[in-house]
Amino acid sequence: MKKIALVLSLAVAVVSCKGETKKEEATVEKASTETKPEIDEWIYLFDGTTTEGWRAYNGDDLPPQWVIKDGALTFDTEKRTEANRKGGKDIIYAAQEFDNFELSWEWKIPEGGNSGLLYHIQEGDWSIPEVSPEYQMLDDLKWEEINNAKLEEWQKTGADYAMHLPDNSQKIVKPAGEWNTSRIIFTPENVEHWLNGKKLLSFVPWSKDWEERKSKGKWKNSPKYGSFKKGYIGFQDHDSPLWLKNVKIRPL
Repeated sequence: MKKIALVLSLAVAVVSCKGETKKEEATVEKASTETKPEIDEWIYLFDGTTTEGWRAYNGDDLPPQWVIKDGALTFDTEKRTEANRKGGKDIIYAAQEFDNFELSWEWKIPEGGNSGLLYHIQEGDWSIPEVSPEYQMLDDLKWEEINNAKLEEWQKTGADYAMHLPDNSQKIVKPAGEWNTSRIIFTPENVEHWLNGKKLLSFVPWSKDWEERKSKGKWKNSPKYGSFKKGYIGFQDHDSPLWLKNVKIRPL
């Protein structure tokens, strides 16, 4: 009987120890969760309800052509061909500057439409594309026909404009008037462009390869191109209507 009692006593002790260990693990896990910093917090630059924070590039107010319609930030303008383009109504989100980030947005354009999202924008006596990298947004399917002109691959949707080409084997080209989802991930170690769930390109900013592309291409006479490592997010007026929604950013 004494042996049986001893065995039972040991069994109870083992079960008790296991229970205490689980309680301790749960407590540690809970504490870890409670003290873990929030790294997935998105900042909405446009949430469908307000244009607060947005204004003209080198200006004080939002140009009147940029309005909210049906929950979308809309550039309500007359579409012009490339030969008749005027521009001049670029906008920036001026409430905050960003350096490293993940940026996501939805967009659509009309047939023959053209626009771009630019980042690391700093204001001055230059046009935004001269200094700021651009994610190209364009109607790849009809632009050439409507404008009677030929596009280079670095001018097409998803490109790092005039610098890095999109991988066409991964590109999902939607007809004009349909919503696209784009994403940029920017860090000093790697930059990625995504379109409709597919990664189109990646590159290392300010690397030897990056410097060579800049010095030999469109920006060879634009010494300030890509020189700013922090700045505003903006959209381009390319004399084409544009619709935007769910524009959000997550600092990295």
